[in-house]
Amino acid sequence: MGIKVLKGGLLTTIQDTGRFGYRKDGIIVSGAMDTVALRTGNLLVGNQEHEAGIECTLIGPKIYFESDQLIALTGADLSPALDHVPVKMWRPVFAKRGSMLNFGTSVTGCRSYLTVSGGFDVSEVLGSRSTYLRAGFGGWKGRALETGDHISFKEEYQDTLRNFNWSCDLSTFYPDLKDTVIRVMKGPEYELFSPLSQQSFFEREFRLTNESDRMGYHLQGPALELNLPQEMISSAVAFGTVQVTSNGDSIVLMADHQTTGGYPRIVQVITADFSKLAQLQCGQKIRFELVTLAAAQAALQQREQQLKQLRQTLTFKYDHDRY
Repeated sequence: MGIKVLKGGLLTTIQDTGRFGYRKDGIIVSGAMDTVALRTGNLLVGNQEHEAGIECTLIGPKIYFESDQLIALTGADLSPALDHVPVKMWRPVFAKRGSMLNFGTSVTGCRSYLTVSGGFDVSEVLGSRSTYLRAGFGGWKGRALETGDHISFKEEYQDTLRNFNWSCDLSTFYPDLKDTVIRVMKGPEYELFSPLSQQSFFEREFRLTNESDRMGYHLQGPALELNLPQEMISSAVAFGTVQVTSNGDSIVLMADHQTTGGYPRIVQVITADFSKLAQLQCGQKIRFELVTLAAAQAALQQREQQLKQLRQTLTFKYDHDRY
C-alpha cells in the first residue's frame, strides 16, 4: 500500500539528497533543491536524512493515502490540507487510510517536501532515488509524477495511536524566506570582470525570470562585462555557481546543473544559503553579499551542528516514546 496521485501538480518529483560519484561520467548530482527541508522532514518521521521524499513545486499535487501513514511537510508553505483541514508544517502528522492531501496557494517559498515514515519504495539508480528529468531515470519512472501513479511505501506504519503534539523550531536552523540577500564568495574568474561590473553585481538588484528551473535561475539585472573579451575553457561548475553569459546575463546553477560550463564564473553561492536560493519564486528580487571562505565555512558548520542537535533530540524522543 502507498499513495495514489490524483493530480500531478506543477512539477512533483521523487528526490533524495543526490547522486554522488558520477560527475566524471557526465551524470549530474541532482537531488532535492532544498536538502535542509528534505533532511529535516525525514528526521521528523524517524527516517535517515538521505531518504527520498516528494518535492512539490509551487502548485502541489493531490495525493490519496491508501493506508495509514506518518508524514511531515517541510520547506515552502503551499497551504497544505488533509481532508480539507489545514496541516501544520514542520511536524509529524498522522494521515489515516483514505485521507486526501491537497495544496493551495504559496504563503512562503517555492518548494515543499513530503516525507513518509520508512520512505517510498522506489528503486535506486546509481546509488540514488533522485529523479534525473533530462536523462529520464531515477525517481518514479524517470519523470515527474502524473495522475494515476501509484507509489508504495517501504513499510506500513503501525503506531497509529501515538499523539504527535510537538513541532520543529525553524528559527534554529532554517533561513528566513523573506530575506532575499544571498551570500557568495568570489568565483575563479571574478578578477576578470571590470571594476564597474564587480561593483554593479553587489550594489544592484537582480530579478528571477520565468526562464528559471531546476537546472538554473536566469537573472535579469545589470549586464556584466569582462575587462577583455576572451574564450573560456569549459571547467567544473557546482550548485550555486553564478555564470555570466556572452551577453552579460547572470545564471545561477541549481540542483540539475550540468557538470561543466564554458562561461566565466563570477561568484559561488555559499552552501548555507542553498535553501534560501531554492525557495525563491520567479519574479522575486535578490541581492548578493560578498563573504569570506571562513564566514561560509562557519555558517555551514553552524547549520550542520543545529541539524545534529535536532537529530539527537528526535532520536532520543522516538526511543523514549517506544519504551
